[in-house]
Amino acid sequence: MNLNGLLHEIKKLHPEADLARVERAFEFMQKAHEGQKRLSGDPYYMHPLQIAIRLAQMDMDLPTIIAGLLHDVPENTAVTLEEIEREFGEEVARLVDGVTKLGKIKYRGMERYAENLRKMFVAIAKDVRVIFIKFADRINNLHTLKVLPPVKQQRIAQETIEIYAPTANRLGMGELRSELEDLAFPFAYPEEYEWLKKIAAEPMATKAKIADKMIHEVGKLLDTNHVAAVSVHGRVKHLFSLYKKLLKKDRDLNKIYDMVAIRIIVKEVRDCYQVLGLLHSIWRPMPGRIKDYIAQPKPNGYQSLHTTIFNNDGQIVELQIRTEAMHDFAEYGIAAHWYSKEAGTGKKIPKEHLEWLQRIINLQKEFTSDETYVENLKITLFRDRIFVFTPKGDVINLPEGATPIDLAYHIHTELGHHAGGAYINEKIATLDTSLKSGDMVQIIQDKNRKGPSEDWITIVQTKMAREKIQDYIRRQRRLNLFNLFSRKT
Repeated sequence: MNLNGLLHEIKKLHPEADLARVERAFEFMQKAHEGQKRLSGDPYYMHPLQIAIRLAQMDMDLPTIIAGLLHDVPENTAVTLEEIEREFGEEVARLVDGVTKLGKIKYRGMERYAENLRKMFVAIAKDVRVIFIKFADRINNLHTLKVLPPVKQQRIAQETIEIYAPTANRLGMGELRSELEDLAFPFAYPEEYEWLKKIAAEPMATKAKIADKMIHEVGKLLDTNHVAAVSVHGRVKHLFSLYKKLLKKDRDLNKIYDMVAIRIIVKEVRDCYQVLGLLHSIWRPMPGRIKDYIAQPKPNGYQSLHTTIFNNDGQIVELQIRTEAMHDFAEYGIAAHWYSKEAGTGKKIPKEHLEWLQRIINLQKEFTSDETYVENLKITLFRDRIFVFTPKGDVINLPEGATPIDLAYHIHTELGHHAGGAYINEKIATLDTSLKSGDMVQIIQDKNRKGPSEDWITIVQTKMAREKIQDYIRRQRRLNLFNLFSRKT
């Protein structure tokens, strides 16, 4: 991987690009980082070069690619941002400055956490290209994560899964989100990663063979009916995406129908519906599994028709039908709108795709408390859930902030009523302790406890637990009144 590789990638998509400017930026960056090495032992300049190549492959414009080359220069060398502006212009300097600011995001307490999340979204709202560079930077860093100390590996992996990947998803960048998650997965949840790799290998291979056969049959069906498909291909579900889905499906692979899906890319929207009709005329659709995301796109802009059918052998296969434009957006999200291949010039992000960013910026004005801001930001962006384990290995999905009481009521009403304490990761804990994803939780039953305390209502986070506590208290009050009346009579 060298400068020629970068120039080749740029020339493939933009034959008229000013390659001399790119060469000048590369030489400037290489000189600035001279003598520096990464922890992996590689010369430092290889890192920004790889980022620039990735940005070129994403079809980014020239200022973004050049900013990718220079993104670490002000932070790690004696060269200033002002020098970059003099050499390469205000636009490139502004992008580099934005990436530098995003690089400050770390988990270092609530105040700084809130402040840095603000910086992240302010940067996107000002120029979304900043986040594209940061995503490319993060992916490259994840590839060399194993050379870092374990504590740092864990922090970067968690940060990737909890901040970067959901942001990519909200920007509609599905493929990039999956790449971020899959690279971080083995460092964030090493045991779960090894478990999933082991149990999924054989079913994945079997499903891939079924998909290959189905691709051939679908291709023949489209040819026979004179439907001009751009492509018919399979896609294997990404590991972390599969892991998240398994947590919702009792860890049962047999309940995952889209482990391998077939994508049919067509030219026009009307072709999507024609293809759906053709598929259903040959293969029986599974009830409740037909989804029209064209008429009703997902919140992040994703559009496609989904259907799940039984093939000729009775096997379950998921198919996704979309146009080229829908496919580009599904893969690259908001980045697909940044560069117009037809015009050969940059264009602004459509207004509707930036509205959610503006809502997040506005949260800063609505909340004076950093804690309140972060919690509301999470609701807006991440919709946080946690996944905890019981001693039997069952996975329980709870809202963030849930306590052992919430878990106890989730398992059984009587267990909730008689909860006296909990072991969290084999350590004794109080019932008002907030649980975290990955916690192993055992509820301690107190046989002498008559029922829940009234103050539990203010502690629990789930509607189920709150209603069961309130129901118990109401019944006890009625019983007490009845006993009082009985004694008087």
